[in-house]
Amino acid sequence: METDMRRRDFLLTTGAGLIGSAAWSEAGAPKLLAAANDASKRAWLVALDQNAAEVFRLPLPARGHAAAAHPHRAEAVAFARRPGRYGVVLDCPAGREKARLDLPEDRHFFGHGAFTADGRYLLTTENDFDKGEGRLGVWDTADYARIDDLPSGGIGPHEIIRLPDGGFAVANGGILTHPDFGRAKLNLPTMRPNLSYLSADGRLMEMVEPPEAQRQNSIRHIDVDAQGRVAIALQWQGSPLKQVPALALHQRGGELHYADHPDTARLKHYAGSISFSPDGDEILVTGPKGDYLLVFDGRTGAAKGGLALPQASGVAPLGAELAVTVAGGLVIRQGGGFSRVAAETGLVWDNHLVPV
Repeated sequence: METDMRRRDFLLTTGAGLIGSAAWSEAGAPKLLAAANDASKRAWLVALDQNAAEVFRLPLPARGHAAAAHPHRAEAVAFARRPGRYGVVLDCPAGREKARLDLPEDRHFFGHGAFTADGRYLLTTENDFDKGEGRLGVWDTADYARIDDLPSGGIGPHEIIRLPDGGFAVANGGILTHPDFGRAKLNLPTMRPNLSYLSADGRLMEMVEPPEAQRQNSIRHIDVDAQGRVAIALQWQGSPLKQVPALALHQRGGELHYADHPDTARLKHYAGSISFSPDGDEILVTGPKGDYLLVFDGRTGAAKGGLALPQASGVAPLGAELAVTVAGGLVIRQGGGFSRVAAETGLVWDNHLVPV
């Protein structure tokens, strides 16, 4: 009965206020979170401040992928890399584990989650691997109990982000997997990715699929600008001889717009992370497998150059600029150029950089 009541509460009253016990300022005012491994292969969630200096690092059970930062209180949820099952809730000021997300036995995480705007609920991308369906877990952040799950709108939901209107966008990569087969991709000849939009209370509102020629261009990582336009980082699963775009743009009600770049081949068919600049003027797409970064015009999608960067991984806003995690530190996109910031050289960053 209690679960049913909490489920109805999520579906009907999302948006109610939530007061947290500790603000991010009490955790050292971090601006960015990233999963990383050290030289001994120990996994950490690392926080960086406005100057890209390390604020704290907290241990993770195994290799992490991305994290979700609570919008009001100093908590972060770090997720395992697919097909991992851990979701660790971290009390950042105290430097301790607060809770773990208790997944059903027939699920694993895809490495991403997003909070509702009020911080009351957390949505997580999951694989119902026995049914071959994408699902979204719903967790009450009062105690991180699981209260519901929702359809993601497709197969292989990877990243979920909250939109300016309080709704959500879900990147359904279209790739069927099962933990019995590790990270193997089981349906590449028939895969169908899509971008799905959910209302603030979890209802599926819109779904857009790629045209047939781009059906094997997996929709994996996404970002949104202040106007609600979504930028998509793509990972090609078809013939390695074919050259296809690494970026697509979408506005609700329209079709996917694919953006070409002369240096796309340098990403080796694998766009890792994506971010609009805070002013919306640029989009950066990382290529960790190709040690390269693509720069696009944020308004038109036109190519604006690129840069060779070793292990170019996560990208996210840092103040008025953009920060990129690379081997040995960070690179800042500033004033049309790049500057390097040294950091802990013993860390190998995972694919994502999460703004706080």
